[in-house]
Amino acid sequence: MYIKILTVMILASSVALTACSDSSESRNQAVFNEESKLQSVDSSKVFRVYKSPTCGCCTSWIEHMEKQGGKVDPVHPENLGDIKSQLGILPMYRSCHTAVSVEGYVFEGHVPSRYINQFLSNAPADAIGLAVPGMPAGSPGMEMGDRFTPYSILLLKKDGTSSIYAQINTLAEQY
Repeated sequence: MYIKILTVMILASSVALTACSDSSESRNQAVFNEESKLQSVDSSKVFRVYKSPTCGCCTSWIEHMEKQGGKVDPVHPENLGDIKSQLGILPMYRSCHTAVSVEGYVFEGHVPSRYINQFLSNAPADAIGLAVPGMPAGSPGMEMGDRFTPYSILLLKKDGTSSIYAQINTLAEQY
């Protein structure tokens, strides 16, 4: 396991160092493709998820994705923050886990599968992916009975900025 993680991190580091002219999608796709065992599946539903091995809400979010037809390859890197940095996710947009699609798009935190599918069907040219910063109560993977905190899904852009992709005000809007 350590060798696999080290290989991914070395590959990602070398890609990051030589990627001045590469787009963030190609860097992210290189990180995803390393030793992926899911590439033969419908790519619109395949995700590598970087997470802590002990995070329960990450596991619950993965179950949400799999119930919606997603195929998930969980990875437990030693330094999750380094992976997030290599993928272009700034600290202000971070949550507990990061999913990367075969196409190289990132989905940070508890983004509902509905919005991931919507994004992947028509990804904006200047985007690296979507993020739900923090861990809002009631979001997929953060279910707490009837507790719910409204939250924004942010569109992460290549230049490091973001905009609101969707505003989630009720539990029902997630599905």
